[in-house]
Parts: sequence; structure tokens; C-alpha cells
Amino acid sequence: MKRRDTPLYKQQSTPCFGKEMPRLFPRMSMSEVDEKVRLLAEKVYASALKEEDNKDALALFSVLEDCPIGLHEDRERALQKELAEQQSQETAKRKKNFMLKRSQSVSLQIPISGDWNLPLNSQILSPRTPEPALPECFPDFQRVTISGDYCAGITVEDYEQAAQSLLKALFIREKYSRLAYHRFPRIIARFLRNAENEKWREEDEVLPDIWPFPHEAEDPYSMEGIPEDLNYELQLKDGIVHVYDNAEALKQEQPRSLPYPDLETFAIDLSHVLAMIADGPTKTYCHRRLNFLASKFYLHEMMNEMAELKELKRVPHRDFYNVRKVDTHIHAAACMNQKHLLKFIKTTYQTEEERVVLEKGSEKITLKQVFNNLNMDPYDLTVDSLDVHAGRQTFHRFDKFNSKYNPVGASELREIFLKSDNYIKGEYFARIIKEVAKELEESKYQHAEPRLSIYGRSASEWEGLASWFIQHKVHSPNIRWMIQVPRIYDIFKSKQLVPNFAKMLENIFLPLFEATINPQKHKAIHVFLKYVTGFDSVDDESKHSDHMFSYKSPKPEAWTTDDNPPYTYYLFYMYANIMVLNNLRKERGLNTFQFRPHCGEAGSITHLVSAFLTADNISHGLNLKKSPVLQYLYYLAQVPIAMSPLSNNSLFLQYSKNPLREFLQKGLCVSLSTDDPMQFHYTKEALMEEYAIAAQLWKLSTCDLCEIARNSVLQSGLSHQEKKHFIGSNYLQDGPEGNDIRRTNVAQIRMAYRHETLCNELSFLVDAVKTEVDSSLAE
Repeated sequence: MKRRDTPLYKQQSTPCFGKEMPRLFPRMSMSEVDEKVRLLAEKVYASALKEEDNKDALALFSVLEDCPIGLHEDRERALQKELAEQQSQETAKRKKNFMLKRSQSVSLQIPISGDWNLPLNSQILSPRTPEPALPECFPDFQRVTISGDYCAGITVEDYEQAAQSLLKALFIREKYSRLAYHRFPRIIARFLRNAENEKWREEDEVLPDIWPFPHEAEDPYSMEGIPEDLNYELQLKDGIVHVYDNAEALKQEQPRSLPYPDLETFAIDLSHVLAMIADGPTKTYCHRRLNFLASKFYLHEMMNEMAELKELKRVPHRDFYNVRKVDTHIHAAACMNQKHLLKFIKTTYQTEEERVVLEKGSEKITLKQVFNNLNMDPYDLTVDSLDVHAGRQTFHRFDKFNSKYNPVGASELREIFLKSDNYIKGEYFARIIKEVAKELEESKYQHAEPRLSIYGRSASEWEGLASWFIQHKVHSPNIRWMIQVPRIYDIFKSKQLVPNFAKMLENIFLPLFEATINPQKHKAIHVFLKYVTGFDSVDDESKHSDHMFSYKSPKPEAWTTDDNPPYTYYLFYMYANIMVLNNLRKERGLNTFQFRPHCGEAGSITHLVSAFLTADNISHGLNLKKSPVLQYLYYLAQVPIAMSPLSNNSLFLQYSKNPLREFLQKGLCVSLSTDDPMQFHYTKEALMEEYAIAAQLWKLSTCDLCEIARNSVLQSGLSHQEKKHFIGSNYLQDGPEGNDIRRTNVAQIRMAYRHETLCNELSFLVDAVKTEVDSSLAE
């Protein structure tokens, strides 16, 4: 293996974020990229396109487990490589250096706030190294300790190569998270600073800026105290909105000092992570570590389950029912169950049958006429005839699933009852959402984050949605709103609604920049955006795209074909505009937004690579089980994943095969969500239905359920103040320190186990890199 000349943290694609870090996007040229990395990344993309054509599982992304001959040959090759390595004096020397580094790792590993050393009891310690003293907040429980060879089964060179690749990916994610004001966990940042031989400082931490709910006495729709106009100029350039101080700066093309991402740099960073997927040593290392994590949790549970339960029984007042839970992935148009919708339609018809609800041409149509035209009487409707529930017929048929949004198969009823922009100005839609919100408020401990749609076909959509929100007073303390952008440019282009992809981006983002710069002129949008916490990118991920994303992809202004851009193209331009918008809003003291796309539900594994760079958290993530490298990366970076097993069961994956339980055991940050209660659930409390079915099928403990609930609050768009109230004032701290068991009902034993295990995995990577650097200096 070729040794690295430059330390990992000094390379350009992974800049250090110290106190002097400018809020600019560090650019690179494709000429700086290793040709081997670029070619390997292109190979991965080409294989992904081929997979979409053939609809086969991609062998490139998975470790062979069901092919005995291939597995035997792989083991033979690995054994020969390991035997050869044992004869190498250089390898023996590096191995000795590493063992020395590991023995010192406990006390020197990372700088920690406070006076206590980081407990790493799960680490491989030298027999002479005494176990570190535990801080008071860390409980005493039976810990699993592995002794012996630090990387049994793989060679030192393979191990170092895997560690370098994984650390580089974490540096890249940190760069994109910080620039967009996404959350990046403290413990990971501490290890990355340690790899750079620097000290992590709390003041350098970057967090989303989300405003808390207004107090009861305050008017949530008040238009007083709105900031003044900044008189900035705006221009969409290469698909990204650029901000200029004045007309003169625009004329001279001198934008404000904000981070403007460029496609080439993003493609370079993406290539590094893509190349990892196909790298043999990295795949093997990640596969082994994931198996170890699963086995380790099994042992932890076997030895500590009763101790965790005993700990929970001592907590006064708090149990699973009254811990805070957030439905982190739900669509507003399907946020009610089918019985609720049926009852609402019948009640509305009884009281307002003569009301004009539609206009076709010059003809005005009443609710009674709508049902007469459909040859049906609302009184005779049942949940079966309403036909909004997904079932066997929707499995792998996203087109049939989308048709379930039309009650009794009639698009007219969808427009009347489930749209915000119709003849009655979305009144019925607002009413039914307010009924759902009232039920959430009565339950007290449940919150939801419904998605409202902005399509990008017209710049007036934002004004219409904001006016709907304010006019019908849809605000609720138990609801935070998100905006979903469907990936349907091809439909708008075929209908000649937009000339190119840039126009769609302009319609989506320019009104937000205008409302940020001059809120006085866009008061409704300004008020509405206070309660919007993020953006989602939605549609059928399995839809095929013939275009292979690269740095040579056409700019949005030049994307004039009828074909839909690929998933990665959508994600980059959404992320890029959200990043610039967040930095501008932060300057003004306004709330920022998170990017939380649907990802990994179906389609190519490359979608998860794009989201690893750009997303704060994702929804679904099923395809992580296809790639050990990506699954391990999502674990190391603690990327939150909102999973919806009941939704997947009707669309893409049988419930018993859902990886949620497996992900939870390994330590990935997963939460439960409903997706579309109208299609998938039967009861009034759809979120509790999700928890109940998961608990029964997978025999989840109370501690498991409360851990999932705590994760849902962490990854939600609730404000910092609300999270402090719901899960503890120190929730940003790592491990048991950050857990208030009186609020979360998660055992301190469980929190200590999760923290120590993650520290152990991260320390393997940092120690490998630092050992190699030390060896190079010694030489």
C-alpha cells in the first residue's frame, strides 16, 4: 500500500474548522483528485445505473455471505495475505507502535470538557494498563471487554487503509454539516479534532437555529416587529441564488461573503465516499465491525437487561406513555387515518352540501353536485369504498400508491379535501389538520412534523401556502412544519410550465431569499417561515434516470431536456440553496432550516452517499443494509434515520425483513415514524400503533422504545429550548451526562453502553491514523 504523504486532516477536501474558519465554501478542481478515485467512483455510478436497469442486487455493495465458493476463496486470499504480513519486519514494527498507542489511548485519546477521563472500557487495553476511574454519572454495569489482537482477521495495511478512508468521510460530512448549520455530534467532532492534534471547543460548535413556540399569551400570527428591508440584490447563478449588497455589486459580479457551493467540489467529495463503497479492505473492515456491534449488544442485553429494567422502575412518574415522541416523518395530506377522513367527509356533506367547492371553467360546482357526478351518496361511503388504504396491490407499485391519495379514486375529492390551493382556499384541509392537531395536543406527549408541498411550478406558491397557514390559523404547539419538494421536473417540463430546471429552483428558493431580505414586503411568508423547520425531497426513488451525475453534468440553466435530473443532482442543488439561505438568515438573526430528504427507501445505493454529505437526517434508509461501508459510516456519524416499517411493508419491504431492529441494536440513531397514517394505520394514535407493532413483533424492551422516542426528539425540528425541556437540559452532552432519565426514561446503563461503544469504534480510526503519522515522523 502506498503510504500517505500528507496527514489526512491537512488534505484540502477536509479543511480544519478551528476558530479562524471562514464561512466560505472551500473549492477544489478535479485535477487535484486521484485518477484512481475518480475512475472508481464512476464505476460505482455506472454499476448503479446498470442495477436500476436490471433491478438486481448489486454485488459490488455487499459482502458475499450466501456464496460458499466465493467466500472460501476470499478467506484463502486473506489468509495468504496475513501469513505474508507476519513475515514482514515493517509490519511487525507498525503493529507494535499501534499496540503502544492503544495502551495509551485511554487517558490521551481526546480532550474532554471537565476533569474526568473518557471511559473506554470496551477498548483493547494493555494488560499493564489500569482501567480508568469512571465519573460519577457513569453507572456500574457489566461491560464487554475484548482483549488480544486489535484487528484480528485483517492485515495492518488493510486496517490502516480502511481507517483513513472512514475518517476522511467523517471530515467531509463535518464540512458540509457545519456550513449548512446542521447538527454534528460533539463526540465525533472531539475525535476529529484529536486526529488533527487540536482541542475541541464548545464555542466552535455549530447548531441549527430554530425558534421556540410562542408563549400562550403571544399571537403566533402577529406581523409586528418585522425586520426592515436590507436592499440586497438577488440573482440565480448556476442554479444557486447569489446575494449582492447592491445593484453595483451585482453589476460587477461581487456577491456577499457567503458559502456558495460549486458542483465540481461536491463531485470530488462525493467521489471519495463512492470509491470507499467498492474498496475491498474497507468493506471487509466495516462488515466485521458491524457484526461485532450486533454481537456486543446481544451480550450487553443478556447481562444488563434486568439492571436496565430495575433502573427504569426507580424513575418516578415517567414511563413509555408519557415520554415525548415526535413523528419525524409524516405527510400532511395523509396525516389523518381513513376513518377520520371518512367521518369528516360525511359530516361536511351533512352541513355544507350546497356550498360551492369547485370551479371548472365558468361553472361553479357544489359539494352535492360533486357527489352526484360521482354517482354516490356520502351516507353509503365506508372505509372500503373510500379506498385510501394501501395493501398488497401497492407493493412495488408507487403509481398505485399515489392513486390512494384520491378518495374513491376521484381526484376532485382530493382537490376539495386534501389541498391548500383550491376554490375554497384550502378550508377543509385546514379543518381536518386542526382536528389532528387537537388530538395531538390532548395526548400532550406526541408531536408531529407534517410535510406541506411546494412544487416549483410557480413563484406564487409560497405566498399562497403562507396565506393559507395564517388565514386558517393552523399553528399548533404540537406541530412543526416541513416543506416537501417532489422531484417531478419532467412533468412540469412536458407541460411547458418551466423552460429549464433552473426555473424550478428559482420558483422554490427565490421567494425565501426575498422574504429574508425584505420581510416587510413578504409578511405572510416571513411569519409562516417561523414555524418551518426543514425541507424534504420526495418521490419514487426507484424511478430510473439515464443521466450519470458527475462534475460534467449540465448546469440547471442548461438542463432543458424533458428528462428528470438524477437524485444526486436534486439533492445537491436543494442543499446548496438551503446552505446559502441558512447563512443569510443567520446573519439576520432568523431561524435556519434542516435538509431531511427521503433516502434509501428504494433505488440506487448512491442516493445514501449523496445524503451522507448533504442531509441533516434522512427518512427510510432501508438500503443501508446493502452496503456495510455506508451502514458503518451512518453509525459513526450518528446520522439520524426516521424509519417507517408499516409504510415499507406496503410498498417495498416485508415487515419482518425491515432492518430497524438490526440498526437499533448496532447503535444507529433510528426513530419510528408513520409516513402516511391515511394509507397504513387503523387507530387514532398512529404513532403509538407504530411503536406497539414494533415492540410486539421484535420483542423490544421498554428501554428500547424509550431510546427510540429520545432519538425522535433529538432528530426533530423542535427548538433547543424545547429539547432541553423534553429530554433534559444537558442533552447536547455525550453519554449519560446528556441523559435526564427523569424525562427520557432511558436507562443510564444503556446511554453509557452506547457512548463507550461509539468511542471505541472512533478510537480505532484515530489511533490508526495517528500511529501512522508517528511512524512516518520517526522514520
